[in-house]
Amino acid sequence: MNARIIRTIALGGFALVIVLSAACSAQAQDAKAPYPLMAPISQYLMADRNAEIALARSAAPESISRDAEVLVLGRHGYETAVKGKNGFVCLVERAWNSSSDSPEFWNPKIRGADCYNPPAARTILPLLLKRAELALAGLSKTQIIDGVKAFGRKEVPALQPGAMCYMLSKEAYLTDDDGHNVAHLMFYVPEGTAWGENLPGSPVLVLQQQVPGAPRPISMYMIPVRRWSDGTSAIAVAH
Repeated sequence: MNARIIRTIALGGFALVIVLSAACSAQAQDAKAPYPLMAPISQYLMADRNAEIALARSAAPESISRDAEVLVLGRHGYETAVKGKNGFVCLVERAWNSSSDSPEFWNPKIRGADCYNPPAARTILPLLLKRAELALAGLSKTQIIDGVKAFGRKEVPALQPGAMCYMLSKEAYLTDDDGHNVAHLMFYVPEGTAWGENLPGSPVLVLQQQVPGAPRPISMYMIPVRRWSDGTSAIAVAH
């Protein structure tokens, strides 16, 4: 992602530092990059299946996640651990869902808890699942991105209205940088939608101008919120 998107967001008198793939492509390819290659698959897996289910469910309020389908990562991709009733799907994403120029693309410590609503589960989630499948198959960054694009054109329906994702887990780990986690919602909209994003004082950020692999251009918007999924305050106190 573009380094200019790194910014400090002020919400109701507190500041959150959102670190969004600050390094450029050259840095990611540098031999001194912190994660130049994929780690052993075992480092991306969670040994405790129940812990992964709990972390996935923590992405959204319990009123939503208790009836959601839950996926866990296996050696060849995501597997259904709990069948759902409400159309939502929760899982823990790994680092390879970041942009290809991110220096943390292969960071095995990343654990991002997501809970997709039904429209996003049908039109966005398949791209994420395909990324995991290709990464675990040992493909390179370029092969993963190209593979997801080909898959999206053939297998994924066009974006449906209202597609969004909860990311409200205070246990998630999104980056090695300070301020590595923030309670937020993700919204997926056709590229070109104007929400006042990235303007001074606006809580709305565009994280990606295009979701890789989507059959049509999609922008991914992020809106920070005040509470974690368990209802506790997500407001950081500035020092």
